Amino acid sequence: MAKKKSLVKKSLVKRSILAPRTGCALGVCNPERTQGIRAPAPNGTHVLVELKGDGVFLAAEVSKQGGTNDLTFVIMDIDGRNVTNLSFAALANQGLTQHNPYGLVLLQTISLKTMTIGFPTPLRYRRSLTLSVDVNEPSVVQILANVIHGTA
Repeated sequence: MAKKKSLVKKSLVKRSILAPRTGCALGVCNPERTQGIRAPAPNGTHVLVELKGDGVFLAAEVSKQGGTNDLTFVIMDIDGRNVTNLSFAALANQGLTQHNPYGLVLLQTISLKTMTIGFPTPLRYRRSLTLSVDVNEPSVVQILANVIHGTA
């Protein structure tokens, strides 16, 4: 008896949006939040979150309480390459105070300023993701950071 051969080659089979083994959407498997805090935050550079290994960056927020001139810089590096390095003052001066396609927004109240970082697509890192701040102003009471990340 003759058997019918499949006409579809393996290379022509389209890849599903869902990861084949886990069933979760590509780029956002196993999401979690990693938090870092520095209170008080004296002048200098402080690493708030350091992630090692392979992963996917989804979003982050850094809140600053206190300070006199907003010259505290938020620095994010992925695999040793700089993704962002802007001060709270620069965000205000550039008008990045509402949703925009650039991925950085400054939200502020009387006592708290929050920088959010989130791009239209997730950013993958192979070796590391580091979120740090460089404080160049007196009287910063506290800096709190949250990074939302997943596995690839």
